[in-house]
Amino acid sequence: MASGSLLNRLMEVRRTSEALIEPLNTEDLNLQGMADASPPKWHLAHTTWFFETFVLKPNHPRYVPADPRWSYLFNSYYEAVGPRQPRPQRGLLSRPPMEEVSAWRKRVNLALEELLEHHSEAPWLDLVELGLHHEQQHQELMLMDLLDGFSRQPLEPAYRSDWREQCDDQPITSCRPTDLPMQGSWLKCRGGLVEVGHNGDSFHFDNEGPRHRTWLEPFSIAARLVNNADYRCFIDDDGYQRPELWMSEGWAERSQRNWEAPRYWRRDPDGQGPWRWEFTLAGRCPLEDHLPVRHLSWFEADAYARWAGARLPSEAEWELASSDHGELLQQSHGHLWQWTSSPYRPYPGFQPAAGAVGEYNGKFMTSQFVLRGSSRLTPKGHSRDTYRNFFTPASRWMAAGLRLAQ
Repeated sequence: MASGSLLNRLMEVRRTSEALIEPLNTEDLNLQGMADASPPKWHLAHTTWFFETFVLKPNHPRYVPADPRWSYLFNSYYEAVGPRQPRPQRGLLSRPPMEEVSAWRKRVNLALEELLEHHSEAPWLDLVELGLHHEQQHQELMLMDLLDGFSRQPLEPAYRSDWREQCDDQPITSCRPTDLPMQGSWLKCRGGLVEVGHNGDSFHFDNEGPRHRTWLEPFSIAARLVNNADYRCFIDDDGYQRPELWMSEGWAERSQRNWEAPRYWRRDPDGQGPWRWEFTLAGRCPLEDHLPVRHLSWFEADAYARWAGARLPSEAEWELASSDHGELLQQSHGHLWQWTSSPYRPYPGFQPAAGAVGEYNGKFMTSQFVLRGSSRLTPKGHSRDTYRNFFTPASRWMAAGLRLAQ
């Protein structure tokens, strides 16, 4: 890949990250609503630390690094690099101020431009490409973290007053379990010995490969995602009060956290009445029945599927269906990440990258489930059929929904 093209894409991604904080007030930049989230300022600093640590320090002899103490502040989980600020305490980092982080970003950008303009071929260009996609991941995470943080504010602020959700034109269907999805919306998929995983001919994260064969029995998959009207029927049928629908750990989570509905559904401001509202990046908005239900944990998605007389697809089934029926599989990308039944485990023959960047994906291959597709918050060009997102089964602050399989 020509370094000029890579440089242009890199600088565009870097500018996009900075544009995401433009609607925020200074006080918002250190907002951390929960232990799993990170403040906007930390996201911008961490992605800058990534390029400084893995690209500039080893390869740019004239680059002068930032204060070495910043590595402790903005390292995420790279144990081989050194110790780091505990994730639940990132919101305590009021210093360095945003103006110093912004100045650091500019200095790193200039150094990256200088380095890439003089190197059209170099083995470390792969690290620049990885850093670019890594920063796109943090752009989506930043928006999901802001949604979580603002949702905890009694004033229910909007991230942007002009934020608009795209609308789907899918019809609302009957909510009886035997009718979900509506008749005729199941796509039949071949079984047999199939190949899944990335073939290695373009950029991909290491956990997407190697491409390998796996056996699938013939199956059917829903042509669309489960929507709010569908899920409301699950609630109305006491879905959150029926332990037989839930995995044991999920029932314990539901009981302990008093789950009654998806993460951002809201009743009227007095806390009474039906679920008529949803908190979004535009603030409190009417709950639209035809839109895909979102911000569900794996436990909720699994319980709903069981209630509907179906199941979640495996990640191999999802990938095959998207590959074979891309023109028919509605909302496969650009709407919501979709829970699968597959635990996040390495593919046969998986080898993490050498060095500290090898800690990027492989070290998390335990106690998590795979999500496929992409969401409306996913940056353009950052999704593909083989992409393996992953979260713990109790997490529901992400833009995650579900698709049924049989």
